[in-house]
Amino acid sequence: MIGVGHLGRYHAEKYAALPGVTLAGVVDIDPERARIVAAALDVPVIADHRALAGMIDCASVAVPTAAHAAVGADLLAAGIDVLMEKPLASTAAEGAALVQRAAEHGRILQVGHLERFNPALRAARAVVSEPKFLECHRLAPFVDRGTDVDVIRDLMIHDLDVIQSFVAAEVESLEAVGVPVLTPRVDIANARLRFANGCIANVTASRVSMKRERILRLFQPDAYVAIDYDQRRVRIVRREAGAAPGGLPSIAAVEHDAGQGDPLRDEIEAFVAAVRTRTAPLVGGREGLRALELAERIAAALESPA
Repeated sequence: MIGVGHLGRYHAEKYAALPGVTLAGVVDIDPERARIVAAALDVPVIADHRALAGMIDCASVAVPTAAHAAVGADLLAAGIDVLMEKPLASTAAEGAALVQRAAEHGRILQVGHLERFNPALRAARAVVSEPKFLECHRLAPFVDRGTDVDVIRDLMIHDLDVIQSFVAAEVESLEAVGVPVLTPRVDIANARLRFANGCIANVTASRVSMKRERILRLFQPDAYVAIDYDQRRVRIVRREAGAAPGGLPSIAAVEHDAGQGDPLRDEIEAFVAAVRTRTAPLVGGREGLRALELAERIAAALESPA
């Protein structure tokens, strides 16, 4: 486990508890932090990620985003499969280089878009077929974690990945607005995406809100689907055959509790399975790059408004 800050420590704990997996050690630029986590999990501290060559099969990387490209490139070149926390890299160019490096060395590269393993999203996939309009709100109170990047790459990128997984078309045009509130980088942003198939997505992300909310609403012919990521609930409203009294459409609403689950454990188990079977992960490097490229386009629209 490379990087054992807030999220990296959770990764390390999941690996340590996973049957058939040995956590070989932890790496962190903060020696005291590395020592504390290593002691809690009874594993060694390894001073430098480059020393891992020949020692391990795979690694999770949860270092600051600016270091993703360098650390990832070193590991992939050493024949190590990588689960890279999102975003894949600081820039799309760096992300593309990682994808290329993984291909050249025949390595698995998975990106930590955790919402793909959210049980509510998984339950909704059986219903969503051809969305025409999507509306997403990802709001959070301010914490200093993740502020090395703007809110687009920090929070919104989760939704960009999910939306692109639902819409089988390219983003044709977009409009965006964003404001830096508590940091020098954009802390709240909204993007309106128009896809080539006519679908529209309206996406809002904030890390300076008074409340936490993570909801995706999808509208398609004959159905409305609302996914509450935090509560792990899916609400489905459909138009039924026939008509209600008065000639109005007959509407049926169902609310499904998908269960709490453990998305991080599921993500790590999926990564380990991909490493063992040499199969493409659910969110591979190309999917992570696609989300990063769109995030970069939105950020550029903020910097150079039409």
